Amino acid sequence: MISKNKLLNLFTNTRKDTEQICSFLETEDYVVQPVVDVSPPKWHLGHTTWFFEEFVLKEFYKDYVLFDDHTAFVFNSYYESVGEKVVRTDRGNLSRPTVAWIYSYRKHVTDAMMKLFENTSNFSKKMLEVIEIGCHHEKQHQELLLTDIKYILGNNPLLPHYNLTFKENPIQKYETEWITVPAGIYEIGHDTDSFCYDNELGRHKVYLQDYEIANKLVTNKEYLEFIEAGGYKDVLLWHAEGWEWVNINNIKSPAYWHHIDGKWQQYTLQGLKDLKLEAPVTHISYFEAFAYSQWKEMRLPTEFEWEIAQKNFDWGSRWEWTESAYSPYPNYTKAPGALGEYNGKFMVNQKVLRGGSVATSKDHTRATYRNFFQTQLRWQFTGLRLAR
Repeated sequence: MISKNKLLNLFTNTRKDTEQICSFLETEDYVVQPVVDVSPPKWHLGHTTWFFEEFVLKEFYKDYVLFDDHTAFVFNSYYESVGEKVVRTDRGNLSRPTVAWIYSYRKHVTDAMMKLFENTSNFSKKMLEVIEIGCHHEKQHQELLLTDIKYILGNNPLLPHYNLTFKENPIQKYETEWITVPAGIYEIGHDTDSFCYDNELGRHKVYLQDYEIANKLVTNKEYLEFIEAGGYKDVLLWHAEGWEWVNINNIKSPAYWHHIDGKWQQYTLQGLKDLKLEAPVTHISYFEAFAYSQWKEMRLPTEFEWEIAQKNFDWGSRWEWTESAYSPYPNYTKAPGALGEYNGKFMVNQKVLRGGSVATSKDHTRATYRNFFQTQLRWQFTGLRLAR
C-alpha cells in the first residue's frame, strides 16, 4: 500500500500535470464537443476535481464546504448511484460554468485536499486507497484530454496544432521477428501490492496453445499496402458489423489520414505532417485491426497471449487491440458503493486493449493493465500487433 508521503507527491504532481496539458489551449478550445465520445477539456478539469470532492472530501473531511451546490450535477460522469447528472451529449452545450470558474473550483478542492494531508496524522487504509484511485483516475483523464483535444483540433477545418513539441509517432528501428511461445499453463493478472484496478485482479491460470507474436507493431507503410490492395473494399476480410460500419461511414483509411495532392498526410498534435511510413499505424478501430490481420492471413493476439509475451517486445506507444472480449476474471469482485461502477458495469460489448500509448501518463500503465473500447472507436492512439 502506498505511503502518505508518496501519495501526497502523486496527488500534487497529478494535479499539476493535468493543468500543464491544458496550458496549450485557447479559452475557446475548452468548450467544444464534436461527438459524444469526446468531452470538452473544461469538463475533464471539473470532473477530475469533483471525483476528489465526492469520494474523498465529503467522506473524510468533516469541515469541508462545497464550492457550489451544482458541481455533482455538472461533473458526474456515469456514477448512477451518486445522483442526477448532465446528459453526456450535452457537455459541450455548457457555456457556464466558465473556464475561469472551473479553475477556481479546482483550486478550492486542491487546497482542501492539501489541508486534509496536513491535518490528518493517520490516513486510514480506505482513505489512502480512494485518494490513490482518484490520482490514477485523473491520469486516465489526462490521456483522454490529449486524445479529445486532438479530435477537437483535428476536426477543425484549419487543422491547427496543439503543441509543437509533442511527439506521437516513434519509430521501432528494428526488423520484425516472431517470438515463439510454447503451449502450456500460464498465470494471468496482477500479482504485486502495487496499484492496479479491480479488473486486473483475480490472478488465475490459463492454457495457451503454441503461438507466435510479432516483436513489432504494424507500421503505416504496412497498413498502406493493405489500403492500396483494396482492403477497405474486400467484404471477405471484415466482420459483418465491421463491413456495415465501413460502408455507412465511408471509411477508407485510419482516422486523421488525408490524401492531398497525391500523397498521404496525417494530422498530429503538431499539426498536419507527411505520413511517417515507419511509425506504427494508429487511430484504427478493432474492425480495421481484424480486417488487416485477415488480409495478412494472421490474427490478433488474445490479451492472455499478449501478457505472457510482453517481456520480449517493446510496448507503450499504441494501445493494442486484442481478440479478447472484456469480461471479468475468475472471482472478480466489484468495489463497494459508487466506486463499484468504475469498471464492472462496462464488461459487455467491448474488446480489451493492452499496453499504453504516447498519450498515457507517466507511471500509469503496466503489463496487466486492461483498457477496453467498443469495436468501432478509434479516437484513441490504437494500433495492432500480429499473432499466428
